Amino acid sequence: MDLVIKSVQDKSKHMKINILFFGPLTDIAGVGSITMDGITDTEMLIDVLGKIYPELNETKYAVSVNNEVITDNTILTENCTVALLPPFSGG
Repeated sequence: MDLVIKSVQDKSKHMKINILFFGPLTDIAGVGSITMDGITDTEMLIDVLGKIYPELNETKYAVSVNNEVITDNTILTENCTVALLPPFSGG
């Protein structure tokens, strides 16, 4: 099931981004993916997602933008894909 969430910010109102949840983060969100409007960067995205899904604020996860794990605030572009990835360990 996909969920569409709209932000109230006007200047990027029509810019859609895709958010994917993996592992236990899917359980927190209740869905595997959502589409959002009006999100300009990853800092804003994390803030908004934390308000929608408060349990994310207490959960460790990595953020990937277009298949690249990021550690700093990153500008988001039209139709980009952001993935929230649970902690993982190598073997």
